[in-house]
Amino acid sequence: MLKTFDDMQKTSNANVDATVHSFEGATKATQAIATEVADYTKRSFESATKTMENLLGAKSPDKAFEVQSEYARAAYEDCVSHASKLGQLYTDLAKEAFRPYQSFVAK
Repeated sequence: MLKTFDDMQKTSNANVDATVHSFEGATKATQAIATEVADYTKRSFESATKTMENLLGAKSPDKAFEVQSEYARAAYEDCVSHASKLGQLYTDLAKEAFRPYQSFVAK
């Protein structure tokens, strides 16, 4: 009986340790995601502001169209890059969150 209680206590302690480590990994990954989102938001705002200034300073409709086209291209490329990076960060989050539990699966 004592052997079984000890095994249960070891398993319980291992579960608590895995949960704590899971939260630590998830917290770091979540911070990376928040940082990326904040950086993207800042870049987007600055780019839109610069584009608006350039549009207001355009001397002709052709120049305004050129400024708008360049903005649309750059915004699209930045959005695709951002989505790709976020996808990788969310994958990393899932890996970090479940890494401490891998030993339980192996058992």
